[in-house]
Amino acid sequence: MNEPHHACAADEGIYDLLAPAALGRYRLRNRIVMAPMTRNRAGPGNAATAGTALYYAQRASAGFIVTEGTQVSSRGVGYPNTPGIHSQTQVNAWRRTVDAVHTLGGRIFLQLWHVGRISHPALQPGGELPVAPSALPAHGKIYTGRELQPMLTPRALDSDEIAGVVAEFRTGADNALAAGFDGVEIHAANGYLIDQFLRDGSNRRTDAYGGTVENRVRFLLEVTESVVQVCGADRVGVRLSPLSAYNSMADTAPQATFGHAVEALNRYRLAYLHVVEVTEPQAGPAFDLAILRQRFRGSYIANGGYDYARAQSAIVSGTADFVAFGQYYIANPDLAERFAAGAALNTADPSRYYGGDACGYTDYPFLDPRQGEQAARLAAAA
Repeated sequence: MNEPHHACAADEGIYDLLAPAALGRYRLRNRIVMAPMTRNRAGPGNAATAGTALYYAQRASAGFIVTEGTQVSSRGVGYPNTPGIHSQTQVNAWRRTVDAVHTLGGRIFLQLWHVGRISHPALQPGGELPVAPSALPAHGKIYTGRELQPMLTPRALDSDEIAGVVAEFRTGADNALAAGFDGVEIHAANGYLIDQFLRDGSNRRTDAYGGTVENRVRFLLEVTESVVQVCGADRVGVRLSPLSAYNSMADTAPQATFGHAVEALNRYRLAYLHVVEVTEPQAGPAFDLAILRQRFRGSYIANGGYDYARAQSAIVSGTADFVAFGQYYIANPDLAERFAAGAALNTADPSRYYGGDACGYTDYPFLDPRQGEQAARLAAAA
């Protein structure tokens, strides 16, 4: 087994959630990560809006931000009002957000996303079926913007189509840099397209992309290779969710599947590995996250129900190099400052997580109102 290499801890020598740390080519103000969260508030043409710029600018005191999932193509869309990064209009729209975050001294990575089978013809160009590694549907229904619709059996990608999808990720990475992002995160988690290739519950292919674990990991590696060629490895992270059953995911041997994936990713010397550590409901056999963490030779971001005390313990013990927070960041734009002050946290309103206006999006209060006022001024000026 490879010895773990925790680059940021070794470089900084300070094991504290609130201490500065190195990640890839960057020095970050703390080890707190704003996790990617779909908010369904993109504007026409699936473009980021002025509200998007304000939302992320308010949260710029995180060590770094990972944006909500951002589609690399029109076929990658699975939900209404989610942003893309495949048109010039979308690139221009995102630039306003990036400029606002940078003016406040923050760092921001764009999450590259393709939903695969988690879509519906109502959301696809030309009303076509969504694509996937295999013609196997996920269970449940999906919101198309007007109503809930059952998810249909997707169309399996032909072998000669896969290179084109890889190219879409490469273009997305190129566009992200054009918009000014500090780096990108490849979304290979939560039951979306790359995850669908990884796990044998959703991948029944018999070509070079299916069957053995080496074949099922191939698509992830080809995407990673293409993105690294654009951005440089020190500006690229990968997100995995080996335990999650979300979006009807399962694998008969997850320890072997994800262990092989992580070992293979080590060759790229990525900026980080971001692991969703949820355990309920769990997809398939028991899984030892500690082994996965040990196998990855680089910065490890833990994600999944952490509070301040548990996050601090993870940093001090070396279980994680960074900790990502999701729901806390919805209601607490100044989460880092609240942790530092030992202050109470705002409570999020789940009824306003998805879609809508500023209410439940950019209207949560700050400990120091001047911080929120500054973010609003800079976002408006970006």
